[in-house]
This record gives sequence, C-alpha cells and structure tokens, in this order.
Amino acid sequence: MGELTVARAEILKAIAQPTRMKIIEFLREGERCVCEIFPAIDEEQSNTSRHLNMMQGCGILARRKEGIKIMYRLKHSEVLEILDLVSVILKKEISSKNDLLKAV
Repeated sequence: MGELTVARAEILKAIAQPTRMKIIEFLREGERCVCEIFPAIDEEQSNTSRHLNMMQGCGILARRKEGIKIMYRLKHSEVLEILDLVSVILKKEISSKNDLLKAV
C-alpha cells in the first residue's frame, strides 16, 4: 500500500500547481501545440515547457511531434474529473460559508 500511496501523491502533486492546472484546463478542448499553450496561459515558453515535461513524465500528458511542432494532449481524461470534483467541493464550501453568514 505504501508504493500506491506514493504514486497517488505524485500524480496529485503534478496536478496541484496553478500553472499546471491552467495547462490542463487549456488542454480540455483537445491536443495543442506548445506554441499555442504558453501564450494562452500567459506564461513564458521555458517555464511552460518545464511544466509540460514534468506532467508528461508523470503520465498526465502525452506528446508527439508533428514536423517541428510538439503537440500535447491529456493522456487520461480522468484528470479533468479530478479538477471538476475539486470545483464541486469548493462550491459546497462556499455555499456552507454563505449559509453560516446568513445565520449571523
């Protein structure tokens, strides 16, 4: 069970960073060239490439070359489900805090 826990933590660590979350959200619509990704998320190319390589190494992203372009896509769509579940949790937390404030 220890190795599984570490592997899970590595995947969650790879997702749990704002720039990487922006990349994942941008790739929600499908495969994109790195030349499209860094301007869309408003980050420098070198920083974006570092994050892309890290997520590709963790198995979150897949990449392929198309001529001189490097194309990235989500390897597992379940990553989007994780982010969507986090959004559900946030909405519930905000709602419960609003309810608490209304009671004051």
